[in-house]
Amino acid sequence: MNSKIYSRIYTLLILTLVSAGLFAQSQYSESTKKAVLVIHGGAGTILKENMSPEKEAELIETMGNALMKGYKIIKKGKSSEEAIIAAINHLEDDPNFNAGKGAVLNEEGNVELDASIMNGKDLQAGAIAGVHGIKNPINAARAVKDHSKHVLLSGEGAEKFARSEKLKFEEPEYFITDKAKASWLKAKKNSESSGYLNLPVEDHKFGTVGAVALDKDGNISAGTSTGGMMMKKYGRIGDSPLIGSGTYADNSTAGVSCTGHGEFFIRYAVAYDLVALMKYKEMSINEAADEIIQNKLMKAGGAGGLIALDKDGNFAFSFNTPGMYRGVIFDDATMLIDFYKE
Repeated sequence: MNSKIYSRIYTLLILTLVSAGLFAQSQYSESTKKAVLVIHGGAGTILKENMSPEKEAELIETMGNALMKGYKIIKKGKSSEEAIIAAINHLEDDPNFNAGKGAVLNEEGNVELDASIMNGKDLQAGAIAGVHGIKNPINAARAVKDHSKHVLLSGEGAEKFARSEKLKFEEPEYFITDKAKASWLKAKKNSESSGYLNLPVEDHKFGTVGAVALDKDGNISAGTSTGGMMMKKYGRIGDSPLIGSGTYADNSTAGVSCTGHGEFFIRYAVAYDLVALMKYKEMSINEAADEIIQNKLMKAGGAGGLIALDKDGNFAFSFNTPGMYRGVIFDDATMLIDFYKE
């Protein structure tokens, strides 16, 4: 990691997290420290000049808490799957992100949610797509994995299944925040003249959330949760609930969670491609991440990023947008959290 960037992150964390008891002060060493959990809160037009100090501190605290929740689970000897569920639930409940509460609105002004989860030990996976009312979509994805014969359930069928699993539901007003409604109105105005994919660049924020964890038994789990694309039409489904596109985990290599313009991540099977590059071309996790995000997707015009964690505790963040909300916690409880490219 660039020492200048690390210095800024370290200073920022010391100022905001030590007092909250979220950050253990010990020296960072990429060669000796093992990452146990990485998270993201989406990529897009995330610029420091547009971020107030108060909002920056709020987001750092949220991400720090999400990391710590997952970390404590791993330290208790519980599974990586439990850890990512805890981290993602925390982000789903925070209206700053595009997942659960605060998710973006579709063309009709409604929230439609997607999520997926995968266990690298046995390659078992579950996903839900296009659902309404499920408070924590990642929990529904896990229920599909554990208690159904299927991998992906959608729409009313997925909701019926979630109710049978006694998962928590909320009314529409729980999910729709004033900020999301205002963004929708702005997007709707622009879409009437230019199309929903031609929104102003400042509105291109992919606030999908995700997590990848490595537990004491060497098992990797990955999960992703999202409200999808603002102003999406016709029951559009992106990459987040698609195993191999938005989420993948394999104990022999790594776990991956993606965020960005889902149509590109679907076409390029981004999550699985990272694992394949590591497995068949013997690339490192950072080499594989950059090959996909900085080379393949950039050439195709695809915007977004990914987080990844390999079987040895090495992690990667790669994104081709101005920023990506991202964080990692190591086995000694030290954290790195950053939002910006430079």
